[in-house]
Amino acid sequence: MAVVAQTGGGSLGAMNKESVLVCGTGIAGLSAALGLAKAGADVALLGPRTAASAAAADIYCPRVYAISASSQAFLSGLGVWEMMDARRITPVEAMEVYGDGGGALHLNAWQAAQTALAWIVESSEMERVLQQAVQVFGLAWHAEKFQRLESKAVLTDSGRTLRPGLLVGADGARSPVREAAGISHDTRAYGDTGLVVHLTAELPHQNAALQWFTGDSILALLPLPDTADGHQVSMVWSMPDALANELMALPEAERNARLESRLAMASGGRLGRLTVRSPLFGFPLYLEKSAMIAPGVALVGDAAHRVHPLAGQGLNLGLADVEELLRILAAREGYRPVGDMRVLRRYRRARAEAILAMSAATDGLHRLFAAQAAPVAWARNAGMHWVDRLPFVKQLLIGAAAR
Repeated sequence: MAVVAQTGGGSLGAMNKESVLVCGTGIAGLSAALGLAKAGADVALLGPRTAASAAAADIYCPRVYAISASSQAFLSGLGVWEMMDARRITPVEAMEVYGDGGGALHLNAWQAAQTALAWIVESSEMERVLQQAVQVFGLAWHAEKFQRLESKAVLTDSGRTLRPGLLVGADGARSPVREAAGISHDTRAYGDTGLVVHLTAELPHQNAALQWFTGDSILALLPLPDTADGHQVSMVWSMPDALANELMALPEAERNARLESRLAMASGGRLGRLTVRSPLFGFPLYLEKSAMIAPGVALVGDAAHRVHPLAGQGLNLGLADVEELLRILAAREGYRPVGDMRVLRRYRRARAEAILAMSAATDGLHRLFAAQAAPVAWARNAGMHWVDRLPFVKQLLIGAAAR
């Protein structure tokens, strides 16, 4: 896999076979590979090939994402948004945020002349249509594991050697590509665990996303399509590790009863009785950043950064990485190869502000609501009341969330 000189600027098509290798076959990796293929690049995938099939009518993937308007437009441009089953996508038309001292903030899409603030989509549904799309393009897919880098060559666990002009690391938070390329990486554990589970709600969610800051935890209920059992929401509850571990260690029946009791207290009965309808999963929470690039290597998604999930923006940041990388590669001078450090530095600079802003915002909110001092608690709840009374500030918040 070698890159040849190109005669025209902005073209991705004049490369030898497999000039770009995307390591990672999740949403970020599949999106990057598909975008490169649509731009005319010779691209291959490296990573597990697990078939994602359509789910049963009332069974929903435990991992769901809040897709922003920008991400929706990007996926639509790739041609995959319309391929998803519209019956499994829920528009978020409103958002209610509650503080720990009576503060409240209500956002509605109509306040910014939008049809939705976001869309709740299952990870498996996005993976299913992305897999179909890359198959249509006939991309080479090496269903092996990345092993190591050796003089810019990629070695796999089966002994295969690949020589890409650019290696895109989309291989997750524990990225072997990042480690092998020697890309600097900083991480800080929050000491919290994110618990996720789907719930049947007694009352309809009316396409509203709900969030409570309780002081030591942050609870979010995201709207999902109704099932035969009734109205459905997806819970994401970040709480201290000790509390989450205690809950996870209980026998299933006792755990569900304890969780339902705590949900009733935390949510104040906003959706009536909440009943567990799926297995409970937990994942540790981190704030992470990296240098994102090395000679011939660019990171996207969780391999490049992670933020607190309280704003639901992790995947949106990753898709924005992919979109920006595609733009930078297409706009480069014709004589520069795809792995040129000048090109890759442009990518890192282009993403720096958005990543820093989201990291600071989510980390700042987490710190603000974790502080227990009475003056701080009063100020944050008063601030929510103040913002809730200013339409133009709400418009700014909705616009920022759409990016």
